[in-house]
Amino acid sequence: MSQSILSVVKSEMYTRRYEHFNIGQVGTLMAVRPALGGVTTRTCKMIDISLGGATFSVNTTIGLPQHYYLNIIGTNKRIGCAEVYRKDNRIGVHFIKPINEEFLHEIVRYEFFTGQTPNKREERRA
Repeated sequence: MSQSILSVVKSEMYTRRYEHFNIGQVGTLMAVRPALGGVTTRTCKMIDISLGGATFSVNTTIGLPQHYYLNIIGTNKRIGCAEVYRKDNRIGVHFIKPINEEFLHEIVRYEFFTGQTPNKREERRA
């Protein structure tokens, strides 16, 4: 069987399950301490989001468990997350239950209407 160039070229379009949207909103991570010993929270900066997961950055990953809830500022829902990877202060997660399209569009629209895209923020700093 012969292969064409298209059969060996890797592309995120074919490996990603859901379409990702770049966002720059702030979020909050909420984790339950072991033995239900309380709740810890920390802020994060969203990088991208899809129906099934997200990427964000935090100031530090020290003490952060691998399962927690994510709340994106401007929304009123908590999303259960399970980490897929950590690289320095960047974290990628799968959502325990995929979010619905309406909620995803609400997040993306909020980003659009506030004008707070990552590219515009970077241009202002320069």
